[in-house]
Amino acid sequence: MDGVEKRTYRAFSLVVCRYRSRPSFSTQLLRRTHFRERAEEAVWWRRGQDGGAFEDSERLGPSPQVNSGPEPGRRRRVADVAFTLRKAMLDPGYPYGLPHQLKDEGEAWLSCHPPGKPTLYGSLTCQGIGLDGIPEVTASEGFIVNEINKKSIHISCPKETASSKFLAPYTTFSRIHTKSITCLDISSGGGLGVSSSTDGSMKIWQASNGELRRVLEGHVFDVNCCRFFPSGLVVLSGGMDAQLKIWSAEDASCVVTFKGHKGGILDTAIVDRGRNVVSGSRDGTARLWDCGRSACLGVIADCGSSINGVAVGAADNSINLGSPEQMPSEREVGTELKMLLLAREDKKLQCFGLQSRQPASGSSKIFELWGNLAFLAPACSQVFLFIGSDAFNCCTFLSGFLLLAGTQDGNIYQLDVRSPRAPVQVIHRSGAPVLSLLSFRDGFIASQGDGSCFIVQQDLDYVIELTGADSDPVYKVATWEKQIYTCCRDGLVRRYQLSDL
Repeated sequence: MDGVEKRTYRAFSLVVCRYRSRPSFSTQLLRRTHFRERAEEAVWWRRGQDGGAFEDSERLGPSPQVNSGPEPGRRRRVADVAFTLRKAMLDPGYPYGLPHQLKDEGEAWLSCHPPGKPTLYGSLTCQGIGLDGIPEVTASEGFIVNEINKKSIHISCPKETASSKFLAPYTTFSRIHTKSITCLDISSGGGLGVSSSTDGSMKIWQASNGELRRVLEGHVFDVNCCRFFPSGLVVLSGGMDAQLKIWSAEDASCVVTFKGHKGGILDTAIVDRGRNVVSGSRDGTARLWDCGRSACLGVIADCGSSINGVAVGAADNSINLGSPEQMPSEREVGTELKMLLLAREDKKLQCFGLQSRQPASGSSKIFELWGNLAFLAPACSQVFLFIGSDAFNCCTFLSGFLLLAGTQDGNIYQLDVRSPRAPVQVIHRSGAPVLSLLSFRDGFIASQGDGSCFIVQQDLDYVIELTGADSDPVYKVATWEKQIYTCCRDGLVRRYQLSDL
């Protein structure tokens, strides 16, 4: 579409060179590496009937790609280029992330897939282990090992302006759940974590070591979403039983149960300090709840399609949130000047004024965006309604007017509520579904159904790739200061330490 930057990502692959005798360096350094050469080897993920599960008909996914570079005279942004070490991982099984005892030399193959150009091939070679326990790795012509330590390796390809740092988990928690972990969150103080699993359980655990603290029992079926209140002492959860529950993290008691939805609850958001909460459901409605009286204060939206993701954010003063048709209840606390963003299964992304229940708007005309076309409709305000390429799975606010949303076919849309005529940019790394988006510092963190999880920051000229998930979907990401937690279909919670941010 006119004026829209669609960013596709160059892909690097790392492939183990196979020897008949001793294992290579990369065999020990990288666990279950996978060479992805053709984009048509796609993962086709479809949303299951449970509203949260995904099934893969093929474990191979398309290689991510990135656009050819920044426009002349414009400062290159990190989204312009990305280096991907596809399915390569720094093995967290070693005490320090990288193997500390490694005597054999070894080699790993590299390949770069620029869109519309021949694939570039190269290799990484380990010359041995230094006295400090760090492998001495060199790259073949066309590739550069910028930095390597016991937890990360930074590789670039100058010709294609692609660079990424690959980070191994600082620690991995394997005893919290026995099956896929679908959601997690970290308390505001960083001391506790909460997670839900397809084994039917929801648990609170120590964020430092994964030690189990509480088991929250009360939902009839699977728990789709869970999060801490700002206090860090109370948990909000939503399940396939169409119930919303509030729990005490201190004694695991359920203190409040909300009923009113007719379908499973897929996502929640907390308003301000937590007097009110918002839920999105498979029944197509988004509801505002009063926690003190266990009552529904109103249906914010009735979409007629599953609401997969919700987000609440403070609105910039340039955004027209409209006026409520009737006086808001005195039980509504902190809803004024707040926007509600809905990621819908019917490919629509819509933004409302939380208190007014009216669509958030700019200042001239209505634009409804259908893929690559914008239709003008007569009206007095610019209503935010964007229709993407596929179902929207998740969404988040980056600021008082910028937002981010991810689709089932792998697109990440950055949009401006004030100018909905076209996206600010569209980032596309692969065809795997975007499962989680989180605002982080001056950028964001995203995870996808092919196991990729990456961090984009405005002040960095490279992307940080969080390794470890292999081909398993990373369903959710949570942060506390410089620590990042992920949950995955393999049943593991991984904690990463960002020491250089």
